[in-house]
Amino acid sequence: MAWRLQYGLYRSEPEIAMQRRAFLFATSMLTAAGLLAGLAGPAQAQGRKDTLVVLVENGPNSMDIHGVGTSFRSYVAAWNMYDRLVSFGIKTLPDGTQMYDYSKIVPELAESYSAAPDGKSFTFKLRRDAKFHDGAPVTAHDVKWSYDRAVSVGGFPTFQMAAGSLTKPEQFVVVDDYTFRVDLPKRDKLALPDMAVVVPAIYNSKLAKQHATEKDPWAMEWMKTNDAGGGAYKLEKWAPGQETVLTRFEDWKSGAKPQIQRVILREVPQAGNRRALMERGDADISVDMPQKDSAELVAAGGAGKYRVVGVPIENSLKYIGMVTTMKPFDNPKVRQAIAYATPFEQIYKTAIYGRGIPMSGGPADAPKEAVWPQPFPYTTDLVKAKQLLTEAGYPDGFETTISIDLGDATASEPEAVLLQQSLAQIGIKTTIEKIPGANFRNAMLQKNRPLHIASFGGWLNFPDYFFFWGYHGQNAVFNTMSYKNPAMDALIDAARYEEDPAKYAEQIKGFVKLAIDEVPRVPLYQQILDVGMQKNIKGYTYWFHRQLDFRQIEKQ
Repeated sequence: MAWRLQYGLYRSEPEIAMQRRAFLFATSMLTAAGLLAGLAGPAQAQGRKDTLVVLVENGPNSMDIHGVGTSFRSYVAAWNMYDRLVSFGIKTLPDGTQMYDYSKIVPELAESYSAAPDGKSFTFKLRRDAKFHDGAPVTAHDVKWSYDRAVSVGGFPTFQMAAGSLTKPEQFVVVDDYTFRVDLPKRDKLALPDMAVVVPAIYNSKLAKQHATEKDPWAMEWMKTNDAGGGAYKLEKWAPGQETVLTRFEDWKSGAKPQIQRVILREVPQAGNRRALMERGDADISVDMPQKDSAELVAAGGAGKYRVVGVPIENSLKYIGMVTTMKPFDNPKVRQAIAYATPFEQIYKTAIYGRGIPMSGGPADAPKEAVWPQPFPYTTDLVKAKQLLTEAGYPDGFETTISIDLGDATASEPEAVLLQQSLAQIGIKTTIEKIPGANFRNAMLQKNRPLHIASFGGWLNFPDYFFFWGYHGQNAVFNTMSYKNPAMDALIDAARYEEDPAKYAEQIKGFVKLAIDEVPRVPLYQQILDVGMQKNIKGYTYWFHRQLDFRQIEKQ
């Protein structure tokens, strides 16, 4: 039987699990009553086919995907409120789940597109009947203004555009009111897919300009809380920390009319409350499901009150990051010591209840394949960790901080506690910093949280895309470790434009080997996106951004 330290006492795993279940039940019953009453009135999730009630742990912190510090929770608003020129197709997995198909690009706001023979430009023909939410026509001038904005505001959106060689306003050409062209400096396999992700949303430029100022030429402040889109849903209400309400845009022309007329995205921080709401049938979908709940419902084999759809998140990792510009984490041996001190098995079993794909215990001579993600060869070995710390000049350990995202507290908090306990055994004393979800990305941008638990999923399913964001010396937001290595950069840059499959595979293995050896981040597991839904919900589709696309969802 396994035993763990809890509140100063060693207790058995079954005893702790029983206590946790009792606590969750008690708190959910005491605090959920108000939420249940609030949802049962106007929403009546089970009684109205045209309204969808969605539960999230944390909601959007901005309506503008280009905004500074916009969190990934905001992607749901940007994706549903705004169109892009193109999108990805949809495929069906063996279990019947629908997911996006990154190998297939389909028109959205554009009714058609074509590539130049040399692959260095793309021309898009826009739908002539497309309108924004205020009724204004969508033209190529709006598309250019939107692309110009994305490459000019800096930060995340500008980095994202650069991932597809989209870097300068001069590349974006208005041929006529309904024809738009993108010119590239060279062939880039990521260019067209990069135009299908969340960032290159098309804004109502005339409306935005009305709210621009000399100091804010891109209307960043106004756009943070307002709707300037033409997507399938428009903003009805946004109460940060409480709920976001979207309504169907009846004049949307970029696809089939969605069945769902109104969406209520309700923020319910307590996991027990979300589960109670779902079990009572007062909500339709629960996005932020604790792994414990998911594991129990999956084990029930469909006998539960609602069902879970779980899909491994492509090109994604939950990881421990170490800022390599801060001592002692500038020393690779210290980073390797952290890797060997990481309690992988405990985290996998007791923090996420097996709802992930382990990324430890890989072959000693990894990488053998040109794939990503793949398990690193590290396993929990406290003797080796202590030896590496001594070799690095820290025989007595040191003190540091573990920073976590409170928006992911159900997994990150127990992971941090387990890591804290394990590091203490090799002399490393830590405190845990809990950063509110709305502020976590800004905190990571500061690159001053020496030890942190975070996650990153590359929107485009290419190994070099993940490494471009997560390891390249350009030091993008998702390189939370501030890691820089010219040899790594050279391999990533070469792979980006490589057209020879054999050379491309060797480049991938080259930069994965560097990531293993220098270990600026310790991969914990590849995440599984678990979404709970009532049994009358159909059409759920897994998307790369991990948020819901309401256009495909139906209530039966």
